[in-house]
Amino acid sequence: MNILGISAFYHDSAAAIIQNNEIIAAAQEERFTRKKQDSSFPVEAVKYCLEEAGLSLNELDAIVFYDKPILKFERLLETYYGYSPKGIRSFITAMPVWLKEKMFLKRLMFKELEKVEKFDKKKIKLLFPEHHLSHAASAFYPSPFDDAAILTIDGVGEWATASIAKGSGKGISVLKELHFPHSLGLLYSAFTYYLGFKVNSGEYKLMGLAPYGYRDSEQVKEFISLIKENLIDIKPDGSLWLNQSYFNYATGLRMINEKKWEALFGLATRKKESDFEQVHCNMGLAIQQITEEVVYKMAKHAQELTGSKNLCLAGGVALNCVSNGKLINSKIFENIFIQPAAGDAGGAIGAALSAYHMYFEQPRESTEKADHMKGSYLGPAFSDKEIENTLKKYKAVFQQLDSFNDTCEITARNIEQGSVIGWFQGRMEFGPRALGNRSILGDPRNAEMQKKLNLKIKYRESFRPFAPSVLAEKVSDYFEMDGDSPYMLTVQPVKQSVRKPVSENYQSLPMKEKLYETRSTLPSITHVDFSARIQTVHKETNPKYWELIEAVEKVTGCPMVINTSFNVRGEPIVCTPEDAYRCFMRTEMDFLVLNNYILKKEDQPNWTDKDQWQEEFVLD
Repeated sequence: MNILGISAFYHDSAAAIIQNNEIIAAAQEERFTRKKQDSSFPVEAVKYCLEEAGLSLNELDAIVFYDKPILKFERLLETYYGYSPKGIRSFITAMPVWLKEKMFLKRLMFKELEKVEKFDKKKIKLLFPEHHLSHAASAFYPSPFDDAAILTIDGVGEWATASIAKGSGKGISVLKELHFPHSLGLLYSAFTYYLGFKVNSGEYKLMGLAPYGYRDSEQVKEFISLIKENLIDIKPDGSLWLNQSYFNYATGLRMINEKKWEALFGLATRKKESDFEQVHCNMGLAIQQITEEVVYKMAKHAQELTGSKNLCLAGGVALNCVSNGKLINSKIFENIFIQPAAGDAGGAIGAALSAYHMYFEQPRESTEKADHMKGSYLGPAFSDKEIENTLKKYKAVFQQLDSFNDTCEITARNIEQGSVIGWFQGRMEFGPRALGNRSILGDPRNAEMQKKLNLKIKYRESFRPFAPSVLAEKVSDYFEMDGDSPYMLTVQPVKQSVRKPVSENYQSLPMKEKLYETRSTLPSITHVDFSARIQTVHKETNPKYWELIEAVEKVTGCPMVINTSFNVRGEPIVCTPEDAYRCFMRTEMDFLVLNNYILKKEDQPNWTDKDQWQEEFVLD
């Protein structure tokens, strides 16, 4: 069977295609349109998926949209009615879009699909699973488990903001739901907004800011008390109640009631791009700790309800790597699988798989060894001919090597010498993380590398940490971690043997001083709390990346590299060779490696629009 899954019209639009039980291709629309978190119908992603599968629209058994728009519309109407006359401005803004487009989603989808290719409407079967079922399916069906508890936590779907389900064989049963407006995801996004970051993209920054908070300080404790006494009531099973008098997302155009928050915390809403103060870091730590508490309680309750030793995680909150690490360490479950595209993009995969197994009642095969995500390398790859055409277009100067082994040896030496490498190989990653095919790489032993990457390559805030990609066989030599983290979705401490002594007053140092204190022999991937967001690299899923890191180990003695996504701030991860070359020339990267083509920055022709990216991409 051939099934196309689609997520669209909120953020992170994407398409995915499955053939029987196999995920053939998946990609976010933003990678093709170059619009960060593009919410439009994923025309280009659909074209790519069909091409990769060798199919036309008429050959599909079903097209599956990742949620039920009528249920979402019902929630909007009930919410506005319940809060009326409050929210009239938001109502007037939202209703025309719904009445013109979203209420008639079938018609809209047919119209958008016509941009892909001509097709016979009579041959198209459209299906609409619920939002949280799509999330749950995206985690359970690709997992290696025959049975599992499934925990989905995000902002909101139709009504559900969190759900607990049981996956068994080909079936998923939803056991419990938390409903809007009470939402852990929206609470975290509210603090994202309050601390001056962009909602739906700045949550990563808030997570990276939190470790700069003074753990166990009186201010952090006070913030936690104020939040629990005024904003949130956390129940023993992890369900929660939010005091809506402090929030504005239900019917307004902003996340919070700023006056009430500023009066409660004695802190003005931070202006974006303004300097950080310690109070912002302490606030970030407070909400991170509350998030971890809620996730732990929800997971504990999921285990009690299902009795399973396995857990599958999805939804935007499942991208909180710090919380994931704490959950893994709690040992509530023996095994945990997290969908690498845990946000709405992954709903496209879940929608397709839920239709295959639940609507068409097709059997499921689990492996009990590896998941079915193929390392999340599900996007397009490019041939040498396509790369060469791009390089000729820009009159680029390059060296083509005869073997990939030579490419790895030269790149490893360049990394050892302190160079920053743009690394472009094979199929593009699906999900928010670059996993070694569209990555910017550096030496984690280099104390200046974090600063260089943030300020001269990514053009982003200096406090943001970078992740290590480490050979899976060697991860326990450097990190307090026994299992795998192939999708860079867990944070764990670096080992004591890697750490270096820090100043006696280290914990109370100002943010910038703490950032540049040498904490370990791997200073550029060791965050201020001695943790790292780890990617374990496996020869089975990415032999080229594994081979490169092995070559780096031979040169440096260290089996890892810094890995950050191949893009500048505000830009989607690069997709094509042209995207890669343009990003390379706009930044202070030293080398670009495209398959076996190596380009040195100083050899390239003059690039005149180096700073144009700031106009082309909206800062996040």
